[in-house]
Amino acid sequence: QVQLVESGGGSVQAGGSLRLSCAASGDIYMRDCMGWFRQAPGKEREGVARFVTGSGGTYYADSVKGRFTISRDNTKKTVYLQMNSLKPEDTAMYYCAADRACWRMATGSPTYWGQGTQVTVSS
Repeated sequence: QVQLVESGGGSVQAGGSLRLSCAASGDIYMRDCMGWFRQAPGKEREGVARFVTGSGGTYYADSVKGRFTISRDNTKKTVYLQMNSLKPEDTAMYYCAADRACWRMATGSPTYWGQGTQVTVSS
């Protein structure tokens, strides 16, 4: 069983920053593929950032390139999403996700999901 618990969401003004954390526990290893998705009201869920392979290659959605950074601390089994220069369009529920098969992350269908943390950016 795998558990993912997000934290760090909140409300911020445009141009501000937030750092999301995702603490993993259970039968998962940091070589597994992990990443972040988001879903805004009335919109489809989209992949934001993820590790492409267990070795640390990364993918970012075009909308967040240069502003968001995904990182991880293997000793703490925690993945982070540093979000800078936030925009109102970044407002969404952010979900941490993981799978042992990276292709499932790429297709938006990972096995394990966190409960989500809300990010609200005001103009």
